[in-house]
Amino acid sequence: MLFNKVRLHRAYALAAAALFAVEVVIALFVRDSFIRPVLGDVLAVMLVYCALLSVIEMRRSLAALIAFLVGVLIEIMQYMDALTLFGLQDNRLARIVLGTTFTWEDIVAYAVGAIAALVADAALNARTLP
Repeated sequence: MLFNKVRLHRAYALAAAALFAVEVVIALFVRDSFIRPVLGDVLAVMLVYCALLSVIEMRRSLAALIAFLVGVLIEIMQYMDALTLFGLQDNRLARIVLGTTFTWEDIVAYAVGAIAALVADAALNARTLP
C-alpha cells in the first residue's frame, strides 16, 4: 500500500508552511546565480516532501521519492515547453512556479533536496526520541 491513512501532522505542516514562505521570499526578492536556481530547487523538493507527510502517513523514503519525481516532472514539462503548450507563457505566476528552462543541474538539485529532506527528518526525529 502506498500510504496508510490521511491525517494532519502539524510538525510537517508547519515545516511545509515555513519552506513555502522561504520559497516565496526567494522568488520575489532574490536574483542571483545560486540561491534562486539551486537552493530554491533543493528547498522545493523538501517542501513537497513535508507537504506530503503533513497530510498522508507514508514511508519517508516513498515521500522523498515522490517529491523528487514531482521535481523531475516539472523539469520534463520545462523541456517540452509546457507553458507555451498550455498558453501560459505570459503568466508570471506560472513562469515562477513551473520555471521555464530545462537543466540537468536542476534534477541534481532535486535529488539533493530529497536526500536532505530524509537526512533532516531522521536527525530531527532522532532528537525527539527518548
